Amino acid sequence: MSTKTDTPRDPESGAAADDAGNDLGAAGSQLSTAPREDVTLPSLGPLGWARWFWRQLTSMRVALLLLFLLSIGAIPGSLIPQTSIDPVKVDQFRTDHPTLGGIYDKLGMFHVYSSVWFSAIYLLLFISLIGCIVPRSWQFVGQLRGRPPAAPRRLTRLPAYTTWRTDAAPDDVLDAAGRLLKKRRFRAHRSGTAVAAEKGYLREVGNLVFHVALIVMLVAFAVGSLWKSEGGKLITEGDGFANSLTQYDDFKSGAFFDTDTMEPFGFTLDKFVATYERTGPQKGTPRIFRADVRYFSGADGKEHKTSIEVNTPLDIAGNRVYLLSHGYSPQVTVKDGRGKVVYKGAVPFLPQDSKNFTSTGVVKVPGARTKDGKRNQLGFQGFFVPTFGGKGSGSMFSQFPALDNPRLVLTAYHGDLGVDSGLPQNVYQLQMKNLKQYKVGGRAVAQMMQPGQTMTLPGGDGSITFNGIKTWASFKISHQPGNGLALTGAAAALLGLAGSLFIQRRRVWVRAEPADDGSGATVVEIAGLGRSESARLPEELGALAAALEPDAPLAPHPEDPVEPTDSDGPAEPSEGARA
Repeated sequence: MSTKTDTPRDPESGAAADDAGNDLGAAGSQLSTAPREDVTLPSLGPLGWARWFWRQLTSMRVALLLLFLLSIGAIPGSLIPQTSIDPVKVDQFRTDHPTLGGIYDKLGMFHVYSSVWFSAIYLLLFISLIGCIVPRSWQFVGQLRGRPPAAPRRLTRLPAYTTWRTDAAPDDVLDAAGRLLKKRRFRAHRSGTAVAAEKGYLREVGNLVFHVALIVMLVAFAVGSLWKSEGGKLITEGDGFANSLTQYDDFKSGAFFDTDTMEPFGFTLDKFVATYERTGPQKGTPRIFRADVRYFSGADGKEHKTSIEVNTPLDIAGNRVYLLSHGYSPQVTVKDGRGKVVYKGAVPFLPQDSKNFTSTGVVKVPGARTKDGKRNQLGFQGFFVPTFGGKGSGSMFSQFPALDNPRLVLTAYHGDLGVDSGLPQNVYQLQMKNLKQYKVGGRAVAQMMQPGQTMTLPGGDGSITFNGIKTWASFKISHQPGNGLALTGAAAALLGLAGSLFIQRRRVWVRAEPADDGSGATVVEIAGLGRSESARLPEELGALAAALEPDAPLAPHPEDPVEPTDSDGPAEPSEGARA
């Protein structure tokens, strides 16, 4: 083999000179310009994309994102009036904000919880949680059926570790370690020269319970939306209610609710009790709102007495009866032109303020006739104040919510009330289209009355007498079949979350092997590994070592010097022995 000796070299690096360098550069250039091969990635195809989408949907990251979107999506339902709760407020909002109302209509903001976008988030979250939980559950079952993993080759690499020498036999140490770990509720298994143990499986159980509880709550929400029913009823003292569709003032239900399955029950309002603060800055503030009722459950149920308060509903036949509000019903007697009593009863008036109960209402008498027998329907527009401030007050607004000085102002009309048209009417308003106001000398016939006073109509068309005042109360009758399931899910979610946060899963290994120095001693090693961050693992490992020491007492290392003893007693151990 021959070599070139005349090639100049760099004095420091020994590299070849320019000519040789040029030759190498050319070779390198040839290598760098090797032909490139285009790599074609295979297409996923419909099945591949479906699998990719399923993996993304069932990931925990997407599940948390959907849960966050669901909570964000529920915010408009609490800030914007909802058709299912108060359609009157929705109509008023559309009137006050026509442009914004149109946008809200297109986005479904007036019926958030039944909108397409909210339902889509809800269903995707439901599917995502199921896709997350099922594989993890099977994986966890496999872990429970399996054994703790064998000890690593080098326990010294684990974050918590301790070792010592003992004169006890390795088998005795391992047997004692197995008993100790099982006593402390570890799942322990001996494998070769080590005992493997694991504890804290309830952490994963809590995690699974939390996610299952979320599914339960979603199911409860669906059940409550599809099978619910809710209605309102205004009842005057002495009147009652029976649970049938025709008895409700307003009623709404879920898509799957069957009105033929409504439970038979009812109640009667015997008395409504209300008291108010009379002095100080809190004057007029309510102190007691209580409805004393008699109720029955079942077609032939026995009546029972109870009281319903604002925060104390009546539970009856799977329904809850809530007390919402109250007001006053003036009692009137109406006679027509023939002197015949054509109406007698209490008429509910609706409060126009939330503090002093200044109220308005109407009295409709479709069966009245004139003194010569012609049909003459009567209507009265009313204004009621429970506490009139007096003529010197200059105001017809109530001064206090209690019945201290009641007044009823009525304005009389006659003609056609429109009750025979077949069209729905508001019972608290008069249709003025076909009505004429009674007038005398060009002035409208109106009168302020105290209880016991009578207003006489012109032309001998009759009269109306203000007899007294009763109190009415409005109730909400609610059937929510998913409430119990939702409560169970919420409680389970809290328990599961607490378990997943506070229970620490950890593994412990105890190894006992004969010492390599031929002294006959046994080297004991204990190491621990936390499956999650835990500052208590070293403490627990130390406690295990201390508990195992009676069965594996500490033996001196052969390299530790032993000081001789004298007659006064044993000498002080050396520094190496203490260590």
